Amino acid sequence: MAKQIFSNRLVEAGSEFGRVCVGIDPHAALLQQWGLADTVDGLRSFAEICVDAFAGHVAAVKPQVAFFERFGAAGFSVLEATLAALRERGTLVIADAKRGDIGSTMAGYASAWLAPGAPLEADALTLTPYLGVGSLAPAIELAAEHGKGVFVMAANSNPEAEALQTGLIDGRMLSQRMVDECAEYNQVDGVGHVGVVVGATVSTPPVLDRLNAPVLMPGVGAQGATMADAEAIAGEVGHLVFPSVSRAVLTAGPDVAELRKRVSDLGKQLKR
Repeated sequence: MAKQIFSNRLVEAGSEFGRVCVGIDPHAALLQQWGLADTVDGLRSFAEICVDAFAGHVAAVKPQVAFFERFGAAGFSVLEATLAALRERGTLVIADAKRGDIGSTMAGYASAWLAPGAPLEADALTLTPYLGVGSLAPAIELAAEHGKGVFVMAANSNPEAEALQTGLIDGRMLSQRMVDECAEYNQVDGVGHVGVVVGATVSTPPVLDRLNAPVLMPGVGAQGATMADAEAIAGEVGHLVFPSVSRAVLTAGPDVAELRKRVSDLGKQLKR
């Protein structure tokens, strides 16, 4: 395949910069900590600092769409500019939008985030599968067509999710079923494009050995998990697991050098 596909680019970026995905989460408390107003102007300044700090210095960034969306159309305008600026500088962007629906509605979400030239175009998108993994086909197929990726929620770290996702269906944990259904899309040469999200704090994680795709692993840092926890869950596929860290990095801001140092220090905690 001539075009560069997201999963290959992500693995290469992980080798170059370390396997840390930095969350861009401009919630009100962080804006205040950075000395910024909880306004669109404050949001814009926060995002611009993050672009300066992380573009060309990390494997991937993951803007949390909700913290832009709370400002309405003006917030989405800032998000559009942020996505474009990061991608123009060659940094992979995962839109953390957690979209999930059926049919033409799912196709609409897919087009909004994954279609080339779309105002909100990202390199990958997080998806929620609780209408069934099959319902996500429009996004999965569009991502494949354009060399992009998706990350399907499989084992989330909040207590409500874990109670549900460790439930058994025909003797198999629901989270494992999600991973296994995603794995069916990844039976390809190289690394597949249908990744999953598995929290580093999950006490009973699904087995990832057959997935053959990147894994986002939030929960390191402020939520209590360590890089060692992430590596333990990763098992033999550590090279495909990308701990996602936000507050543990962003509290070093707004100084750009300190933000970069925090990412570097966290990356050094990974053994491979």
